[in-house]
Amino acid sequence: MQLAMVGLGRMGANMVKRLAKNGHECVVFDRSAETVANLAKEDGVTGASSMEDLIGKLAKPRAIWLMIPAGVVEQTIEEIAPHLEPGDILIDGGNSYYIDDIARAKMLAEKGIEYVDVGTSGGVWGLERGYCMMIGGSKAIVEHLDPIFKTIAPGPGTIDRTPGRPTGVGTAEDGYLYCGPNGAGHFTKMVHNGIEYGMMAAYAEGLAVLKAANIGKHVHEVDAETTPLRDPEHYQYEFDLPEITEVWRRGSVIASWLLDLTATALIDDPEMSKFGGRVSDSGEGRWTIKAAIDEGVPTPVLTASLYERFSSRGNSLFSDKLLSAMRFQFGGHHEVPAAK
Repeated sequence: MQLAMVGLGRMGANMVKRLAKNGHECVVFDRSAETVANLAKEDGVTGASSMEDLIGKLAKPRAIWLMIPAGVVEQTIEEIAPHLEPGDILIDGGNSYYIDDIARAKMLAEKGIEYVDVGTSGGVWGLERGYCMMIGGSKAIVEHLDPIFKTIAPGPGTIDRTPGRPTGVGTAEDGYLYCGPNGAGHFTKMVHNGIEYGMMAAYAEGLAVLKAANIGKHVHEVDAETTPLRDPEHYQYEFDLPEITEVWRRGSVIASWLLDLTATALIDDPEMSKFGGRVSDSGEGRWTIKAAIDEGVPTPVLTASLYERFSSRGNSLFSDKLLSAMRFQFGGHHEVPAAK
C-alpha cells in the first residue's frame, strides 16, 4: 500500500523503514528538512517539502498517518484537513486523549474524511521488534488498512500460544487489534500506559528497598527528629542489583520485557548517575485515573504511581515545607539537614 507519514521522530522514522523494507510505498514529511532528506534515501521512501507537497504525491484515496506529540495533533489536523477529500483517511498513531478522537472523528466525518486512532507501543525498539497497536475507527476502514498494520506489527514471533486459545481467531496474536469505534484504540492504549506506570513504580520501589538493605552498616545520628533503626543487624546486606534483576529474568513470575530493560539500565549505570530522577508523565496515566473515577473503579496502585511522578518533579515541595512548618508550630520540631 501507499502511506504518508507525518512526523519522523523516534517512532515515525522506524515505522517508515519497516514499511518500506516490506514493499510499501511511503511519502514522508517532517518539520526538519534534513530528517526528510535522510529518510528519503531509503528505497521506497519519497520525501515531501510541505503538507501540500505530501498530499500531491499521494494516490486517492489518501492514507496519512500522524506520528506526532498529542499537543500538536489538533494544529496539524487543522493544517492538513482543508487539503483532503471525501474518502481520504487520517490516522493518529500518537498518544492522543480518546475524547479528542471522538470529537475529531465527528468533525472530519462531516467532510467525508475517515479518522482512525491507533495506540502504538514499541518505542525505540519497534524497527526490530515491531509495534503493538490498539486500533479504533470504522471497522471497514481498519480492514482496508490491514496490510499496513500487519507489516508494522511484531507478528507472533516466538511467544508461546495462550493455552486453550482457539486457532485462527482475530489479529491479536500478531500484535495488533481492532478495539472498537473511534477512541477505542487510544482508550485501550491509555489504560495500557496507566498499567505501565504501576509496573515501573513496582520495579523501582522494590529495587530501592534492596539497595537500602545495608542501612544497618551506617552510623545514624540519634535525635528526637529521627526514628531510630531498632535492629541494625537485620539490614547488613550488600545486594548486587544488576545480578538480581538478571536472575529475576530467568523463570521468575515477575519477568517481563520491562524487567529486561531495567536489567540493561543497571548494567549500564548501576548508580543511576546519568539521571536526576525527575519522571515525566505524558498524559495517559492522568486520563486513565480520570476514566477510573468516572467509572467508579478503584485504582490505588495506578494513582499512587502517577502521584509519585508528580513528587519526583518537585511538585510536592510546598506541601512538604508546609508539613515541616506545622511540625514546628505544634511541637517546635526543627528540620533535620539533608544527608550529603
